[in-house]
Order: sequence, then structure tokens, then C-alpha cells
Amino acid sequence: MIAVVGHPDLSAGTLALLEDELRARLAAFAKSGRAGLVRVGRGLPVAFGRAAREAGLGLVTVLPSRDGVPARLAESERKAAGELLLLSRHVRLLEYDPADRGACVTADERLVRSCTGLLAVWDGSPSNGRDATAHLVAYARSHGVDVEVVWPSGAEHKARRHARVDG
Repeated sequence: MIAVVGHPDLSAGTLALLEDELRARLAAFAKSGRAGLVRVGRGLPVAFGRAAREAGLGLVTVLPSRDGVPARLAESERKAAGELLLLSRHVRLLEYDPADRGACVTADERLVRSCTGLLAVWDGSPSNGRDATAHLVAYARSHGVDVEVVWPSGAEHKARRHARVDG
């Protein structure tokens, strides 16, 4: 199985570039009978799901659960979750709180450990309080998971809004 992780703040143009790039990379995995694995979310998970479908790769989507029942997702995640469920061949429930960043990172670590390969949509920047991509790449490598870094030419993060301070 191959999983994907990456920056959560990718621009719309970058997500479109990634769909093309991921589709080409996933076609080889589809021929080998492997499946793709993604934790539910908007942005990169949906781009990965679309690319997997177009490449003929089976998709497994992981949903958060509490006590064996799917957990309620934030309103902003529901449309993406619905699309991923439609693209998926299988759905797995995993106990974690989707509102807790630490729980999400731990869930991603569990997914990484269950795979033989990881596609990391990563610009090489270090992890910070919001983005654990570098951590997950290091984690995968330390557990013997093959990592392919994907950062297409022209890829970028969304423009960050800076608070204005008037003095």
C-alpha cells in the first residue's frame, strides 16, 4: 500500500499540478495491484483520491472514529470527506480526534507504518506547529518505508495572511 502526506496549505494551482503528477506516479502502483491510503481531509487527500481513481489504483480512505463509530467532522471537511468516500474502494475507521493536531499526527504515523511506500508532497521545509510533513518523512524513513518526495515545478503554498499592526 502507498500513502500520501504533505503540506496542508497548498494553493489551488498546486493541487491541480499535483493531480497530474500523482496520477502518473500512481499508474505504476495500480499495475502492481497495490492500493492507495489516505486520511480523510480537504486539499491534498482529495487530489490524491482523484489521481488514484484516474490511474486505476484502489483507494482506502481512513475516517476518524470514537468508540467504533465514525466521528463528526468539521463542517469544512465534510464535502471533501464525501468525495473521498465516493472515490474509495474501502473505508477504515481509526480511533483519533480529528480536532486534535497531535492525534492526527499519531494517526498519520500509524498509516505510514502500515505502508510500503509514501508519497510526500513536501518542499523540504522543517515541521512547525501546523505542518508535520517533515516529521512524517523522517518517521517513514526511520521505519523503513520508501519515501518519494513530490514537489512539482511551480508548486506553492497558499498566500499567508499577515496581521496588520497599526501603531
